[in-house]
Order: sequence, then C-alpha cells, then structure tokens
Amino acid sequence: MDLKSSTRRRSPPSEDTDQQLAQNSKMQAKRFGSNAITFTQIFAYCLVALPIIFAISLIFRHPSSDRTMGFADARVLENRGVKQNATPIEAGGSEGVLFQHADKYNGKLLGGLLADGFDEAACTSRYSSFLYGKISLHKPSSYLISRLRSYEDLHKRCGPNTQSYNKALEQLKSGNKIGLTDCNYIVWISFSGLGNRILSLASTFLYALLTNRVLLVDQGKDMADLFCDPFPDKSWLLPRDFPLIDQFDSFNQNSPHCHGNMLKNNAINSSAMSKPSYLYLHLVHDYGDHDKLFFCDGEQSFLENVPWLIMKTDNYYVPSLFLIPSFETELSNLFPEKGTVFHHLGRYLFHPSNHVWGLITRYYRTYLAKADERIGIQIRTFDSRRGPFKHVMDQILACTLKEKLLPAVDMQDSVVNPSENAKLKAVLVTSLLSGYSEDLRNMYWEHPTMTGEVVGVYQPSHEEFQQTEKQMHNRKAWAEMYLLSLTDVLVTSAWSTFGYVAQGLGGLRPWILYKTENDTAPDPPCRRAMSMEPCFHAPPFYDCKAKKGIDTGTLVPHVRHCEDISWGLKVVDDHDDL
Repeated sequence: MDLKSSTRRRSPPSEDTDQQLAQNSKMQAKRFGSNAITFTQIFAYCLVALPIIFAISLIFRHPSSDRTMGFADARVLENRGVKQNATPIEAGGSEGVLFQHADKYNGKLLGGLLADGFDEAACTSRYSSFLYGKISLHKPSSYLISRLRSYEDLHKRCGPNTQSYNKALEQLKSGNKIGLTDCNYIVWISFSGLGNRILSLASTFLYALLTNRVLLVDQGKDMADLFCDPFPDKSWLLPRDFPLIDQFDSFNQNSPHCHGNMLKNNAINSSAMSKPSYLYLHLVHDYGDHDKLFFCDGEQSFLENVPWLIMKTDNYYVPSLFLIPSFETELSNLFPEKGTVFHHLGRYLFHPSNHVWGLITRYYRTYLAKADERIGIQIRTFDSRRGPFKHVMDQILACTLKEKLLPAVDMQDSVVNPSENAKLKAVLVTSLLSGYSEDLRNMYWEHPTMTGEVVGVYQPSHEEFQQTEKQMHNRKAWAEMYLLSLTDVLVTSAWSTFGYVAQGLGGLRPWILYKTENDTAPDPPCRRAMSMEPCFHAPPFYDCKAKKGIDTGTLVPHVRHCEDISWGLKVVDDHDDL
C-alpha cells in the first residue's frame, strides 16, 4: 500500500472543501424549502461523527492476526510487566516493514543501548535491526546505559587523532617508563575465525568498561568491511600507522613485553612507581599459567596504570571476569540479569555493514518473513573427513523431533487435505555442506507432516570448508550468524562459536547438539542450554588468594561449567536451571 496515498485519503476536508459543502447546502435549502433545515442539521451531525468513526476504524484496521504484512504475526511481548506493541504494517521503502506505534526508545534504540545521532545511511542496520525478529525480553539496566554513554564520551575525548591519543602515542614511541596518563588504552588484535573474533572483542570491550580504558580495534583484513563503527564521532578502528602494528602477528607468550613471560622471568616489579609504556596480554587458548594470572586481582592492580595494553585472544573470557573480586560490584550493577552480557554488548557493538545488511535483509524477506515460525539449525562437526555424515543427520532428526521443534512426517503418505490456515514453518540451516539441508528438504517434500504443517527448508550458502581469509566468505558467515539470531527456535552444534554468536544476539537459549563420538548419534541427542551466554573454552583453574588449583566452575552460582564442554565456563542467572 502507498502510505502517502493512504494518508491523503485519510486527511480531513480542506477549507476549500468546507466552503464548497456550505454552498451546496444553501442550494439544497432553496430546492427543498422547509426541509432544508433538517437536512443541514443532519449533515452537520455527520461532520461531527465522521472523525469519531474514522478513529474507531483505525483501532481495528490492523488486527494482530494479519498474516499478510511481512512478518507472520504481531509481536506483542511482555517485558517485565509492560506490554510493548510491535504490530507490523505494510509499507513502501527499502526495509519493507514498519512498526505501528513502535516506541522509538525501546525499539529503534534497542531499549536505550544505542545512542541517537548517527548517519543512518552510512550504517542502515544500526537503526533498522529492530524491524526484524523479536523485541528483546531482556531490558538493559539503566546503569549499563549510563556507562555506555560515559564510555562514548571517553572515546570521543581519547580516540584516534585526539590530543590525548597523540600524547599517549608519543610516550609509547619513546619507550620510556611513565606514570599516569590522561587516557589508557587496550588494543584488540584481529585474530582467529569470525565467531571467535566477535566473542573475544565483546569480552575486551567489557574489560575496557571495567577498567576505564579506550578500546581500539585492529582492522585486520576485513573488520571495517564487516562492521560499522559502534561509537559516535570517533572510530573504534586502530590507525594503520600505529607504531607496534607490524609486530602483531609475531606477538606470542614468549615475547619480551608479554605480561605472563615477564612474570615468569621476574621482570615486573609491582611495587615500582613507574610502569612499562605497554604490555602484551596473551590470552589465546594455548596460554600458560603465568598468562592466566591476568585474572587475579593483584595483577589487575598492577595493570591499571599501564597506559597501553595489547591483547591477543580467541576466547570469550567474560566468565572469568566475574570471578575477579574487584569487578564484582560493577558487573552486578551493569548486568542485574547476569546471563545477558553478550546479548546486550553484542547488539550494542556489532552492526552489520551495508554490504552484509543487504545479504541479511534480502534473504530474510525472501524466505523467512512470511513464516509462522522460524527454526534455525546450525551444523558444525569439526571432523576432518568429508561429510555429510549419516550419524549427524540422525542426531539432528532425533533432537528436533523429540523436542517437537519440527513435525514428524507420515511415511505412509496418507492423503491429507491441505488446510487454508496450515501453519508454515521455515527451517534455516547453516552448514559448510549442503547435504543435511537437502535431506531435510527431501523429507518434507516427499512426505506430508503428521500435523498438517507446511515446512520449508532453506540454506543460504555451503562453502564446503572454512575460508577465514576470504572476504565474501566472512560476509556470508556474518550474515548467517545474524539470520540465525532472527529465528524463534535455535539448534546449535557443540563447541561452535558460530552458534554462540547467534544465540547471544537473538536472546535465545538453544538446544545444543552433543558432540558425537565413534560415528554414533548420542543419546540423548541434545539438551537445552542453561543460558544464552557463550562458553569460555579455556578458563584458568586457579585460586589467586590460596595460590593453588581449584575448580572455578563451583565458586559462585552464576558461573558454571558449560553444557557442551565440561571444563568450560559460562555465565548464567542465579535462577537458571542446571
């Protein structure tokens, strides 16, 4: 529908129209004599009643059962006792969907997570992502919103090419040990696959918030191509003339400026008044015992006055930040719902670039928008052999059918009279291989469902193998993570950071497919996740005070071992089920 045309039709009569109506009334009076007064009165009454009738018609114009308007149903969700109406209406424009009565603060700005004032054309996804998927049931705390606005002010004052940045850069180039500086920085090195990068970058931003540091992001080969800048006025990208940038690839746990290595060699004097100009933090999965001391309060006290920290990591290390006593109060204020860390920070930080947003929206509108329910299935096997594998397909079916995520099919091919109101389920499959989605698609094509539901199976790409350094491969990977986050129900593979990103962005507690062994589908095939938080695959098991090993998954109720990796850690809410 043309909204402009609709608006014109709904507009009240103009002054010229009123004058013409008055003249017509006089002519009618002359023509009908004594009955003219009665007719004029009736006409006046009609003019008074018309606006009231028009207002009532607007209220009932778009019932919540309308299934022809881009989304399958009205998204009316209850958020902490407050109902938020997100009923979609059909409209023109590039996005194709608008929300009637959508509250700008709780919709467009994601409940206050996002700052207003960006150039919307430069990053379409920032302010249009709320048009897709569900309204989040998890409201960011007012304290988190306040801290994000404070961080943005800090980034504006200390970001690249500011006076403070240039001053700190000169001190870094001099190599001298220095005291306090106006601004302290943490530089995140672009490292590992895309899922790992997203999770580790979110962790590093949280660490920056906790320590009042400015986050600067190594551009690598594609960070600028995949993501918009999340902070107003100043870019988060590290300038390419940064003096240490040529050393990033060679930094490791044996580097002279590595924090853990310096501790190992007693090269750090915690009592010294001056600090080194920079330290390298090695938090990669292969890090050693001395590197892991980063998660001790004593080392945090030492690090707080080092002006430049350079970090390389492929981990979501947020759970261990919750075990540092000095961060405990701040984290509780930031996240009263502890299991929402990545959900809030991920939606704040990671806005798809216009290239990627085009991939996402075109695919969503074409294949997913009209479904009554969207089911995401993310498949990753970590098997060096060529798939697909029958035992993996058996596991997928066992999980989705047992949990009633997908309908069973009638193998007898009974004659089913299709219903005009048959429920449509769209299944989004992401995998490096096409075989699994083809098997699902054939099953629902060749046999009717027992429930009468209609099932469509879609897979955006099948790249055959991971190609981390390929630009279009990473664009598609980011688009598919985001598309998975827009589903209503999610099934993910154990150990996969790809799935972690999708569940966190979407606020979804997925069913996790257990890792298979000996080419046999496990029994049970899957389980529901405790929370939507990602898993920290390589946490330290160390008691900093007692200076001895300890099971860090039993110290506090909100940090537990992961469902898919028994030694991993994840953040949960205190009330989450085991």
